[in-house]
Amino acid sequence: MTETKPERTRRVAVLTSGGDAPGMNMAIRAVTRSALDRGWTVYGIEEGYAGLIAPADQGKIRRLRARDVGGILGQGGTVLGSARCPEFEDPEVRARGRANLERLGVDALVVIGGNGTQTGAEVLSREGLDVVGVASTIDNDLLGSDVTLGVDTAINVALDCVDKLRVTASSHRRASLVEVMGRDCGYLGLMVGLACGAEAIVLPEADMSPAQVAARIEDAYQRGKKHAIVIVAEGSARRASELERVLLDEHCERIGFELRTTVLGHIQRGGSPTATDRLLGARFGARAVDCIARGETGVLVGLRGREIVTTPLAQVVGGIKPVDMSLVELARVLAV
Repeated sequence: MTETKPERTRRVAVLTSGGDAPGMNMAIRAVTRSALDRGWTVYGIEEGYAGLIAPADQGKIRRLRARDVGGILGQGGTVLGSARCPEFEDPEVRARGRANLERLGVDALVVIGGNGTQTGAEVLSREGLDVVGVASTIDNDLLGSDVTLGVDTAINVALDCVDKLRVTASSHRRASLVEVMGRDCGYLGLMVGLACGAEAIVLPEADMSPAQVAARIEDAYQRGKKHAIVIVAEGSARRASELERVLLDEHCERIGFELRTTVLGHIQRGGSPTATDRLLGARFGARAVDCIARGETGVLVGLRGREIVTTPLAQVVGGIKPVDMSLVELARVLAV
C-alpha cells in the first residue's frame, strides 16, 4: 500500500538501465522539465545502476537543468548512458548507491528500463527509497504496460530492414531468414512477422521445427512466389544461423529457394524514436513526476489501453507478459 505525502520541494534523480530503447531521451526530458516546473532539483545518473554505485569522485551523478535536455527528444538511445550491473544485487553495493543519493539530498528516483531494471527498482523501494519506474524495453515483455517505451520504433526499424531484404530476395528468388531481438519474449518477432507477411515466424512461445519451416518455404516456392521471409526471434530454440544450417543440410532440395540469413541485432535499438515513442516518453516521464509529487511510489508507470496507469512494482517483477498467440495463426493465414 502506498501512502500519500504532502507535496514539498524535492531533489529527484533519473537513470536509464539495461538495454537502451528509443524514446528514453524523451522520458528523461519529460522527467527533468516536469520536475523543474515544480521548482525541484534534478540529477541525471550516468550508466544506470553502475553510475549510481560509482565513487562520488567519478562524477557519474550530475545536475540537470532545462537546457541540459534540450535537443535530445529525436535521438535514439539514452544521453545518460546505460550499463548492466549484476553486482547491484549485493545489499552492500546498493547501500553505496543510496549513500551517493543521500549525499546530494536526493530523496526520489525515477528508473527507466525493462525487467531487470525494474527488479532493481523494486528492491530499492522495499529498502525505503521513493522510486517510480518507467516501462521501457523493445522486447515489450514487461508486466504493467500494454506497450513499453521503444518497441514501436524497434518494430518499424526491423520492418524497414525486412522490406529492403524482400527487394533483393525477390530479385534473386531467395528465402531470407531474418533474426530479430527478443531473448525471452517473441513480441517483436511476432509483430514484425505479421506486418511483413512472413511465411513463417519462429518464437520462444511458438517454436517451429526445421521441417515445419522447410514446408512453409517449399509451399511458397510451389505457389510461384519470388521470395520467402522467415522471422526468427533470437530466443527461439534455434537461432537463425543454426536453422539455416539444418535447412541446408537436411532440406536443401525441397525448399527450392536459395537461402540467406540476416541478423538485425542491435540495429533495432538505434532508430530515431517514432512519434508514438516520443509521445509515450513524454507522458510516462511526466506521470512519474506526478507520482512522486503525490507520494505514489514503488510503482511502474505504463500504458493500459489509452490511459497512463501505475502498477505496484511488486506485481511487475518476476514475470513476463505473454504474447497474443492468436496473432501467430493470423500471420499464417495472411501469408498464403
